[in-house]
Amino acid sequence: MSLTLGIMLVLCGAFIGGALAYILAARRVRLSVAREQLAQRRAQAAEHLAEIGSMTGGLAHEIKNPLSTIGLNAQLLKEAIEDSAIEHGEKQRLVRRIEALARETERLRGILEDFLEYAGELRLSLANASINQLVQELTDFFAPTAENAGVRLRIETPPVSPELHIDAYHLKQALLNLMLNAVNAMEQQDSGTKDLILRVTSGTDDHDQACVSIHVTDTGPGIDEETRSKIFRPYFTTRSGGTGLGLPTARRIIEAHQGHLELHSEVGKGTDFVIVLPGPSPEST
Repeated sequence: MSLTLGIMLVLCGAFIGGALAYILAARRVRLSVAREQLAQRRAQAAEHLAEIGSMTGGLAHEIKNPLSTIGLNAQLLKEAIEDSAIEHGEKQRLVRRIEALARETERLRGILEDFLEYAGELRLSLANASINQLVQELTDFFAPTAENAGVRLRIETPPVSPELHIDAYHLKQALLNLMLNAVNAMEQQDSGTKDLILRVTSGTDDHDQACVSIHVTDTGPGIDEETRSKIFRPYFTTRSGGTGLGLPTARRIIEAHQGHLELHSEVGKGTDFVIVLPGPSPEST
């Protein structure tokens, strides 16, 4: 009796084991098929997005060219009206309308250029460059803009400049977007100091890796928590006439350099955007 029971238990164990193996094998097949289907859907979605991106980029180019023609003809029409024998009051009214047309044409052209810059392929041309020199050159270029806005611009750089492998042109563009954002924010405040500081520091990140940070600090009104959660979304802007692509473009450029962009702000005190880039490799120091 015990022998029969033992044989039955062995047979039951073999049956259960076989059944479990079959179930597990079938499950692995289903998971494999599901993963393959998911990968195919993602590939199709990526291809679709790429097609849309190519189409919208082409459409933007097609719109940009006629806008340039419209702007040129608006200028020629304005000059013709000014030189005409039309009664003075009527002439001024027509000129104002032409100027409004020219302004809107220029605004649309700016929106298209920002879109093409954000959506287009980003190709970096990397070379060793002095961060101190880059910041100084950008400060010299930006000084008249800051002065016209009543903003005091200054830089703080270390005695020995960090040397990084970067695309200086694109990194300047990212910094310029941050500086313009800071000046626009300070123009909205009625009183108080208006300082814009570019500061370069070297150190380590949260993973103890060498890094170089470029701070763009302003004494503006600061950014509230709700706005901070949206500020890097394309087309989100708090400024009338802004495209909302400056900050997303800046972050895209910085991330293409394997860095990241930090935002620290306190309402009523100011804002600090920090570009954090990987530090120089040991071989380059």
